This record gives sequence, C-alpha cells and structure tokens, in this order.
Amino acid sequence: MNAGSERVIKKYPNRRLYDTATSTYITLAEIKEMILHHEPVRVIDAKTQEDLTRSVLLQILMEEEVGGEPIFSTEMLASIIRFYGQASQTLFGQYLENSLKTFLELQSRMQERFRAIYGDNAVMGPEILAQFLSLQPKAMQSMLDAYLEQTQNLWHQMNQQMQRQALSWFEAFYPKSNLSSKNPQSQDESK
Repeated sequence: MNAGSERVIKKYPNRRLYDTATSTYITLAEIKEMILHHEPVRVIDAKTQEDLTRSVLLQILMEEEVGGEPIFSTEMLASIIRFYGQASQTLFGQYLENSLKTFLELQSRMQERFRAIYGDNAVMGPEILAQFLSLQPKAMQSMLDAYLEQTQNLWHQMNQQMQRQALSWFEAFYPKSNLSSKNPQSQDESK
C-alpha cells in the first residue's frame, strides 16, 4: 500500500469490517492500530457507500473510555453534550480541534527534547518522563506557558467570532450606527 493512501474498510450489515487493502475481515482493535500508526482510514457502508468513519472512531473512543483509563470526566462529557444544538457548537468544535493541535505541537517539542537528551531509541515511560520533567523545569515551564498563551488566544478568537456572529444576527433590530460601535471587529480595526 502506498504511503499516504487511504485504507478503505467496508462495514457490512452484520457489523463485520472488511479491509479492502488486505482482503480480510478485521476488528475495531485493528482499526485502532491503524489510527495509532497514523494510517489514513475511511470506513464505508458496504451497501450504500455512506461514510461511517466518524461513527466507527466514536465507537473506538467509547470502548477506550469504558475499558481503560478515561480521558473525559463525566462533567466534561456533559458539558460537551450541552454544546450540541447551541449557536456556539461550531465554534466550540473549532476551539477543541485547535487546542488539540496546540497540545500535539507541545507534545512533539517535548519528545524532541527528550530524544535529544536520552537518544533516539529511548522509550518515554512514566518513570523516565517524571525524571525528564524534573530535570527541565524552566524549559517545561516555557513550553507550558506557550501552550497556555496559545489556548488563551484561541479562546479570545472564538469569543470575538461569537460576538460578531451574535451582532450580525441582531443587526435587523438595531440601527447600524449602534452596532458599529459595539462590533468587536470594528473596535479591533480601530486599534
């Protein structure tokens, strides 16, 4: 299979998953392994060709949350559910996605630093990670500060976008002169 080519998995009505690249039936665990190895995967309904990738990925997430050490607390899940159907749903999704990208960048920089100190073949287990972090307080603090600053900037951008969106919805109810003085975009441009 070519690097970067999408691995197509067909899902049949009996819930079986068929890997078209290997011509074999596979399990959710095997799809999870593909994801862990950064292989592009697309799951389609064998009959309708509907894209089922998101629902299969959510199923893998659910199994991980139930069977292992959960990432999401009950309160966090409840908060996420509350965003559905709200005006800020799209913005919240973008915020989460951008926050995750920022976190992954931080993690990548930390791993680069770790490899520079311990070598390319070193495995970053919990004990070694704790030792690494204790030896690098200033460097870690600066990386965490950068992460927090990026997260604050993302939050600020999302807040401004929500304000602009709300103002555009209510434009019909207010005279243009009042809106322009309250519009965060026009305030930012005047600075």
